Amino acid sequence: MAFNAVFAWFIGKRMSRVNFYRDNPIAAQRSVYEYLQYQLQQSFFYKDLQAVKGDQISSLSSIPLQDYGTLKPYIERAMSGEENILWPGETKWFAQSSGTTTNRKKLIPVTLQSLEENHYANGKDLLAQYYANLPNRKLFNAKHLIVGGSGEIQKEDSGVFIGDLSAIIINHLPWWTEMRRTPAKEIALQGNWEVKLDQMAKAVVEENVCIIAGMPSWTSLLLKKILETSGKKTIAEVWPNLELYIHGGMNFGPYRKTFDELIGKKINFVESYNSSEGYFGMQDRLDASDLLLMTQSDVYFEFIPMTHFNGVNSTNVLSLEEISLNTDYALVISTSAGIWRYIIGDTIRFTSEKPYRFIVTGRTTQYLNAFGEKVLIYQVEKTIEKVNASIPFHITDYTIAPYFSENSSVGGHEWFIEFETLPNNIKEFEEAIDRQLKIENVDYEAKRFENLNIGKPKFHYLPKGTFHHWLKNHQRLGGQHKIPRLTEGRELVEQLLTLER
Repeated sequence: MAFNAVFAWFIGKRMSRVNFYRDNPIAAQRSVYEYLQYQLQQSFFYKDLQAVKGDQISSLSSIPLQDYGTLKPYIERAMSGEENILWPGETKWFAQSSGTTTNRKKLIPVTLQSLEENHYANGKDLLAQYYANLPNRKLFNAKHLIVGGSGEIQKEDSGVFIGDLSAIIINHLPWWTEMRRTPAKEIALQGNWEVKLDQMAKAVVEENVCIIAGMPSWTSLLLKKILETSGKKTIAEVWPNLELYIHGGMNFGPYRKTFDELIGKKINFVESYNSSEGYFGMQDRLDASDLLLMTQSDVYFEFIPMTHFNGVNSTNVLSLEEISLNTDYALVISTSAGIWRYIIGDTIRFTSEKPYRFIVTGRTTQYLNAFGEKVLIYQVEKTIEKVNASIPFHITDYTIAPYFSENSSVGGHEWFIEFETLPNNIKEFEEAIDRQLKIENVDYEAKRFENLNIGKPKFHYLPKGTFHHWLKNHQRLGGQHKIPRLTEGRELVEQLLTLER
């Protein structure tokens, strides 16, 4: 009890900080900008740009837009042990990130400054907000289960360390957090996800867990394994004090019913928006799903309207005070990890300005526009969620690709779905999906009219375990890895069909 009282007092003091950047986001961003600009000017990256472009490079906002390809030479220099490359001093930690749209692995610099002032700071802010929303919580009386990535920390000859971001975070946790975290480090950092899943279930089944944090897809697998290990019917029987699940990395809507049934009692679900590149947003209201932009955590945000998006050659780049509501933007970040004007690949849409709240709408490289329909990930996820409200089913995973008719110019969307529980009436399900997507996307509706441009969607139902096998074959089990939801080509789905045979 004493520990919890101290923790509640400590975490509660952070609400003055949260309230400041919620109420004064522009002032918070200006302060971050000035700090980052000063640090930038100490780096070889900045000096190299000045040497090439001279007076054109005078501030953070005058730096050309970057993607992983343009920053990679500097990241490699930092990995070799050189100092002051992207951030003052030596950068010794690099998060291994593999995007949903490419097999290419990225190595994202993680400085101790970014760990402390971004990842940890925003994690504490989320808990502070939770305590503010629901006073008298007792989260520090029980254990916190972190469903992190699968991968050991690898030490290079240059002295730098490479690993999944969650592994890096676990390695640097303060003692007062580590004492409540479960499972033990040797299990949390297990490199083989399938071995880790079994070890985690056995290690935590007898613990008193009150918080779970992790991606829905991998967390649901762990919860099923825990039920199998324990012989219980619901997680509530295993952990009666469980009250909070912190999720992120993918839309929770399609997984909500699965979690409700697995857990077996009402708990609170809170979303966070974080990645290897940084921690950017949190759900600050329990009754609304949009996220508060966290503007005082060593991240300076910029935004490219998707109507003007042209990668690093984009010219219409807006600051926070220039954004409009209900417009899709490619997110650009500058951070204390030494990532400068970096196009992260996510798209967001603001839902309010006072305060700045938003939803994540998809990826700059992941959408369906084979027929001019401009279907975004969030529209598909909303479609599944709304259909699921009236038709019971549980989807394990899915992806959508275009198909093209050989006999005419008409093509359409082909859904590849793996069900945990099938709908009772497949035809009803398919018609409902098509009908709801027309509601969510007016371009799709217009082009579906009388099948003139887009024909009826096709549905392909994959055997259980197909997506798991694909991830395993591509070394993507665990962590932040996930199935691409929308693909413009058919490479992925043809690989899935090969696995099915």
